[in-house]
Amino acid sequence: MTGLDEQAFSCPYCGERITVLIDTSLASQAYIEDCQVCCSPILLHIATTPAGEVAVRAYREDEAPGSC
Repeated sequence: MTGLDEQAFSCPYCGERITVLIDTSLASQAYIEDCQVCCSPILLHIATTPAGEVAVRAYREDEAPGSC
């Protein structure tokens, strides 16, 4: 196991389906990733369970729930 997992989600700006590589060794993380299509800044909230399941939530920068 590499500790990396590819996850797909829809850009909250343009709606395009994009993928990111997630470091699953961290239980939770939040960071900004630019959309690969429209270049808008997406705030990603990522959670990894002890079983290795990954949940990705993508928000527009102006609608983010709390801070990083």
